[in-house]
Amino acid sequence: MGRPVFEHRIVAPAEAIDELGHVNNAVWVQWIQEVALAHWYSVAAPDHQDDYIWVVVRHEIDYLRAAFEGETLIGRTWVGNAPKGARFDRHMEFVGTDGKVRVRAVTQWAIIDRALGRPIRVPPDVIAPFTGD
Repeated sequence: MGRPVFEHRIVAPAEAIDELGHVNNAVWVQWIQEVALAHWYSVAAPDHQDDYIWVVVRHEIDYLRAAFEGETLIGRTWVGNAPKGARFDRHMEFVGTDGKVRVRAVTQWAIIDRALGRPIRVPPDVIAPFTGD
């Protein structure tokens, strides 16, 4: 991985379960956002949290194993290589207590300057806490 890894614990609630008896695919997308935002709020400077917002522009998700009601999962996330303009890749995996990966994803996020109301090039000081540089 190489980059600092952030971990966020999730327990699969009953409302996340679909008619097949496992966590619904759409719920995984919600959890990807939940873990990414938890990472942002835990590491980003308060003024960066006030000045910028991140939006997803692309998800690439591999559903590897089912997860079930009451199961504890650890969402792990880390950022990719250097940003490309306004865009930045975030890697994500959800691991069960058995150590097996349930879902793996790469999401592409774009940074929006709240005052301008539009995407901007990712400032180096915004990304530095996530890269360990």
